[in-house]
Amino acid sequence: MIDKEKIQALSGEIFEKVVGFRQHIHANPELSYKEFETSAYIKSHLTEWGIPFSDMANTGVVGLIKGDLVSDKVIALRADMDALPILEANEKPYASKNTGVMHACGHDVHSSSLLGTAFILNSLKAEFGGTVKLIFQPAEEVLPGGASIMIREGVLDNPKPQSIIGQHVMPLIESGKVGFRSGIYMASTDELYVTVHGKGGHGAQPHQNIDPVLIASHIIIALQQIVSRNADPRLPSVLSFGKVQANGATNIIPNEVKMEGTFRTLNEDWRKEAKRLMKKMAEGIAESMGGSCDFRIMNGYPFLINEPQLTANTRAHAEDYLGKDNVVDLDIWMAAEDFAYYSQVTDACFYRLGTGNEEKDTMYSVHTPKFDIDEDALKVSTGLMAYVALKQLGN
Repeated sequence: MIDKEKIQALSGEIFEKVVGFRQHIHANPELSYKEFETSAYIKSHLTEWGIPFSDMANTGVVGLIKGDLVSDKVIALRADMDALPILEANEKPYASKNTGVMHACGHDVHSSSLLGTAFILNSLKAEFGGTVKLIFQPAEEVLPGGASIMIREGVLDNPKPQSIIGQHVMPLIESGKVGFRSGIYMASTDELYVTVHGKGGHGAQPHQNIDPVLIASHIIIALQQIVSRNADPRLPSVLSFGKVQANGATNIIPNEVKMEGTFRTLNEDWRKEAKRLMKKMAEGIAESMGGSCDFRIMNGYPFLINEPQLTANTRAHAEDYLGKDNVVDLDIWMAAEDFAYYSQVTDACFYRLGTGNEEKDTMYSVHTPKFDIDEDALKVSTGLMAYVALKQLGN
């Protein structure tokens, strides 16, 4: 039986190195499917510690730590590696060196933390039984999502984990705390690309034109009725258009209007039906007004579900490791995560790592140019995941 004090001591021992890992990865961000240097950096440390690994999904890395005691149990731990196309606004020594690319979603934290967890588990392998699969995953931010590719290439096979656990930064939670939600937690996400075709011309002669701007306006308003009048009011649904492009002028009606949006919900049957209704309504409105509409849907991630028993156990281990006061409840989150793919095929638990600290100015949201973390959170992220993994393996 491995006690938490030993893990906490190892977490303290590796802390400064984990900070260094995080700052190196943060300073050298790479976009989705291009995480070549990040992948090489991770592999160099696994090699240094004698942890075997294999390549997957081009830039993905899968390490294996097998305990010396007899057990056929397997658990997977997942971290993502990719950055975002955002220009960083922080003036820190470790700020991004790649202009216009930034770790604004904390994937540098996730990868460096899993490296720290790997160090702890590898240091203890003589004292536990079972196998820990370390998944360093590319391309969480861009469809179709690196998780789907890794699953297709067999990341959940040979050996097959009974469960998978992931963590994600949350600046709204105080550093030193973690958050859990059992059951459905995060939304599915689909991308909508709509082109409305009309007939352009002079703005002073609208009767001679077919105005795609007017048609597009009707479509945007009408589609909201699908959420308000077709969806079960007990089921969260979000439809938002964030980009509308009509390249006309004050006195010029364009030939077409392009729109881009997102649809999110928490039920796969309704998700499918809503997309059918949206396409039918948009095309019908355009046709009735003399135009036409190309309504293209790029299917995104499914909804994320935290398996209740695994989540209850993981939460109990977190309370034991951190104290009950440092474990908080989470509400449904309508953002999306490709960790959801794992949750659809095996027992999964995805929890939140608090990184916020007002005094250290780390309360900015993810996906913003000022996002940063209280690095003291790395003391929690490494040790907690190691402790949870060993407890789930029965040690």
